[in-house]
Amino acid sequence: MQPASPKKREVPFWLLAAILLAAIVFWSIIADEGYQTIFNALTRGVGTTLYVTVVAFTLSVLLAGVVVIARVSSSRILREIATFYIEIVRGIPMLVLLFYIAFVGAPWFVEAYNALFSPLIEAGLIPKMTVRGFDFTWRAIIALMISYSAFIAEIFRAGIEAVDRGQIEAAKALGLSRRHTFRFIIAPQALRLILPPMGNELVAMIKDSALVSVLGVQDITQLGKVYSASTFKFFETYNIVAFLYLVMTISLTLVVRWLERIMGRSISERGVKP
Repeated sequence: MQPASPKKREVPFWLLAAILLAAIVFWSIIADEGYQTIFNALTRGVGTTLYVTVVAFTLSVLLAGVVVIARVSSSRILREIATFYIEIVRGIPMLVLLFYIAFVGAPWFVEAYNALFSPLIEAGLIPKMTVRGFDFTWRAIIALMISYSAFIAEIFRAGIEAVDRGQIEAAKALGLSRRHTFRFIIAPQALRLILPPMGNELVAMIKDSALVSVLGVQDITQLGKVYSASTFKFFETYNIVAFLYLVMTISLTLVVRWLERIMGRSISERGVKP
């Protein structure tokens, strides 16, 4: 009996179609002077979009780590506080939270800062903060951080709790410390489980970063909005806007899938059950 041949990887027709669509748009940019002008005008916002996304996602992961520690804590008070935070934040639409942080939270923070450090401000050691001086880009970053930290905390919790408890008990029986148990038993399995949804969250944040345009932050969407309003070239402008977002999101999706395959092979080689 002949051994079964390895399964052939399916041709990603969706990716071929996406590449074809990107090639058409790219050719239009090269061949059409009008598209070139729009492209040059909008690419100035790519850096802002990536900056907001990377900083907000990094901060949301750090905040989610704190929240999930409280969420799985043995203390009921910490669990209730973390659960309250997660459920409240997840129930507020992103746009509403963005406005709330920008126009309610920021003034409150400025007032609290000036009241708390008033002796230092009066002594001239630190400057007084004003609401106008609170950058709208950072207001948007804080709103994205708060919103996504609640979802990411639940992803972390689900990944940790999906690990078989029997393996943890076996590690304790073998004398492994909690740190080593987490590092060698829980983390490799939980990381493989949380990587796909974490990639999805990062892709979603890239798209949701377009909402910061309502605060006047000069990202891709805001520049597209301003350019189309001044030239009335809405079709061409938003073709380029969509093209730029698709390049970022599809590229990130492919990277996440590649990491999944790499981690899957790494876990198999170490003999850890996925």
